[in-house]
Amino acid sequence: MEFFASPDQTDHEFISFLTKAGINLSDWFATTTKRGPSPSSFDLPDIAPSRNGLSQNQLLDELKVLMAGSYQPSHPGALAHLDPPPLTASIVGELISAGLNNNLLAEELSPSITKLERGICNWFVNQLSMPETSGGVAVSGGSLSNLMALLVARSNVENLYDSSLVVMASAEAHVSIDRAISVMGLPPESLSKVSTDHQGQIIIESLKEQYMKNKSQGKTCFAVVATAGTTVRGAIDPLNDISDFCKSEGLWLHVDAAIGGVFALTPTTSSLLNSISNANSVCVNPQKVLGITKTSSLLLVSNKEDLFNCFSTGFPYIEPSNEGDFQGGEIGLQGTRSAEVIKLWLGLRQLGENGIKILLDKALERRLYLNSKIDHSKLEVISGPLHLLAITPVDFSKHESEEWSNTTRKKLLEHDFMLSRPQYKGKSYLKAVMGNPHTKFHHIDQLADILNQSI
Repeated sequence: MEFFASPDQTDHEFISFLTKAGINLSDWFATTTKRGPSPSSFDLPDIAPSRNGLSQNQLLDELKVLMAGSYQPSHPGALAHLDPPPLTASIVGELISAGLNNNLLAEELSPSITKLERGICNWFVNQLSMPETSGGVAVSGGSLSNLMALLVARSNVENLYDSSLVVMASAEAHVSIDRAISVMGLPPESLSKVSTDHQGQIIIESLKEQYMKNKSQGKTCFAVVATAGTTVRGAIDPLNDISDFCKSEGLWLHVDAAIGGVFALTPTTSSLLNSISNANSVCVNPQKVLGITKTSSLLLVSNKEDLFNCFSTGFPYIEPSNEGDFQGGEIGLQGTRSAEVIKLWLGLRQLGENGIKILLDKALERRLYLNSKIDHSKLEVISGPLHLLAITPVDFSKHESEEWSNTTRKKLLEHDFMLSRPQYKGKSYLKAVMGNPHTKFHHIDQLADILNQSI
């Protein structure tokens, strides 16, 4: 039995393996609507390696068992989280990335793909109208992007490990910001949370007052985090006001645009992110809406040298870059990185500018349509300008809303709709993320009917 593809001739056994696996995956997609978004029960294949290993057909059979128990983001009722169906080109990109097995650690280990990554990051910073000095790096997830951004911000202050350092962020900022504070070795109180208004946005006057209060207590703010797309309702903080404030005080501005950043890629929605170009760093996750297979996150910075200055430790065992640029392992926390930028590039090439625009516009259209179908005399809807909205009964207490969300979610699952159950300002909600292109208006009508009849 051969375990590796032949290096000197066409490997027909490998072709057969890929073909059969592709057919199984296509069949899995084709039977999506016969199943719900998430299996009610499932089996697992054997875990430990057998003594002599398995044949291709045996491996494929075991994969089928695993696939049968998997979450199905392609289902029209899969609306619980920011996990859209994958683009077909991105799936192929993932396959090629795995097959090439190149390493973005250094140019000599990924010659063309290192150059591709630089080009993709440059395209994104141009779309966001960031300065010519900008650049970026592909990162495995938004949590890591946010952590790296705050590490870069902290590297610009004198006393790196001073416990009096603080980061200011919205009370609705993503939990990865809390986690980053912990990973950076700072105490929990180093995250100074700013209150939000009824639209879920940072109150700029509260930001200014809290900054002055921190300053009077001898604390040094080394970064402000603005959110472009909060997790529950998709709110966008007032980026223009925050960037003006940060500029006036000489503060690093990081924009966590993991959810909303891609909306800057097309003219019809780019106005939602006015002034994002003024940020020192930006996190963007194309996996959230555009259907790029996981993981796909970019950390973009207004001065690429900041990445190198923060993370470079030198590579005495690696040849210098032929491009005279920074090696991939010198501009981030990760050393070894897969060539996953291929799936982002190939997915964007498949979509084209018009395809990107259609995906984004339709996601917003579905959110508006669902909102229009909700009985607002019974149900409170909170949302923002993006494709998320959350729903809870009007005037319900915390306990009543919790019971309602639990009961209604079970009812929805019986009808093959999956929504999530976030907690928000003391109440339980049902959240719908309308980024699934397979969800049509007749699905939304059915969803709204179930929600309206739940009270």
